[in-house]
Amino acid sequence: MVDYRAFYAVTGYQSLIKNIVGRMAGKASGSQEQNPATSGHGQPPRSEPSHKAAAESKQGEDSKSGARGKGNKRRRRGAKPQEAEQAWSLDQFQVEPKEGETRFHDLGLRDELMRGIADLGFKYCSPIQAAILPHTLQGHDAIGKAQTGTGKTAAFLITMFNDMLCNPIEGERFVGEPRALVIAPTRELVMQIAADAEELARFCGLKVVTLIGGMDYQKQLNRLGNDVVDLVVATPGRLLDFMGRRDLYLDHIEILVLDEGDRMLDMGFIPQVKRIVRATPRKEDRQTLLFSATFTQDIINLSQQWTYEPVKVEIEPESVATDSVDQKIYLVSSQQRYRVLNNLLRGEDCTSVIVFANRRDQVRRLHERLRKSGVAAGILSGEIPQAKRTRTLEQFKQGDIKVLVATDVAGRGIHVDGVSHVVNYNLPEDPEDYVHRIGRTGRAGATGTSISFASEDDAFLLPDLETLLGNKLECTHPPKELLA
Repeated sequence: MVDYRAFYAVTGYQSLIKNIVGRMAGKASGSQEQNPATSGHGQPPRSEPSHKAAAESKQGEDSKSGARGKGNKRRRRGAKPQEAEQAWSLDQFQVEPKEGETRFHDLGLRDELMRGIADLGFKYCSPIQAAILPHTLQGHDAIGKAQTGTGKTAAFLITMFNDMLCNPIEGERFVGEPRALVIAPTRELVMQIAADAEELARFCGLKVVTLIGGMDYQKQLNRLGNDVVDLVVATPGRLLDFMGRRDLYLDHIEILVLDEGDRMLDMGFIPQVKRIVRATPRKEDRQTLLFSATFTQDIINLSQQWTYEPVKVEIEPESVATDSVDQKIYLVSSQQRYRVLNNLLRGEDCTSVIVFANRRDQVRRLHERLRKSGVAAGILSGEIPQAKRTRTLEQFKQGDIKVLVATDVAGRGIHVDGVSHVVNYNLPEDPEDYVHRIGRTGRAGATGTSISFASEDDAFLLPDLETLLGNKLECTHPPKELLA
């Protein structure tokens, strides 16, 4: 008679021996040196020592020492081999020098990154990019103040990707240990930044992961754990969830970006952001970039805590609202508001419209009225499930939905080209929200129109708005055809 218990004991022991031998072999092969990719531009653009040097040296030592007693969730992964790409040369991307303009060619970027820039059709830097990239590409911290839609997202993404390509990590890495982190206040903004990153890094062999609330945690964890991650773009709350469950570690962060800092302050995220920043290396050992369309004194104070000898860049501070947007203020009664909006949306020039209201209930009621009036409208607010918000935004981008009704928080991350009109159904209670609202149109050199309704219940907000803008807003009655 066969003793099955003895049989299982023997086979289990043999399996254990095979597992140990396999892991030892994998470790030996993973520790072999790898040659970093070369670039057509030669040496990295850094011409002086960066304050990140100590962190990179420390990281190289720590990456061989395993998880350093932080638990066994940090599984080893060998360096990801890059697939052979079709041959591409910088000669295929010719851009003529232009007086007063900075070409991306002038920045000494890696060829892989330049190919992504070429595919996106970028030729010359925007003002914020031309002002800040020469400093951030050298490893310096920076505080950037620029109007929304001026290219600040591309500025910090180019900085990150070029640094990663110029300074590849040799040897083994661990899952859940990103090299760079971007924190943004809203889910939509996180998803937009990640989408821009994917396009820009298409030929760089770098992996980008988004972490946002309202989506399945396990699915996000799977994406984070399938392979080593280079860049994580996240909202503060969901990022802390992953840190609290020990699924993500920030002690190897080389570049930290805080986007829309003023909005994070307004939304009460600063205590959470402080916890996140404390989990990263010291500010002297990482590069920190802080961007926002508007800065308050509180944000300046926080930037002094988080950045190390930063370069400060402000683009056209005397002009808060972009000149590419035609701003109109219509004096209407509360009863006339909807009639004017409905007639306005039926105009031929209103091809893609975002309507802002101050509260979720106002957004919900307005959306229902528009749908009943036969207007193809979608809704974006915090009470809408994230999956539905994502679908709605995609439908709006594709033109399936003509009108998007949104709150300020949900609308902060809307980056859609070709928005013809922005309508402020209510004047924003915070004047700075007006700047962000109208910034949804007139983007990237295009022109747009913003129309704001001022009635008896919110006209008192106009003086504060004019103070921020630095000029008087002309208030008029709407044309007769809009009142019909």
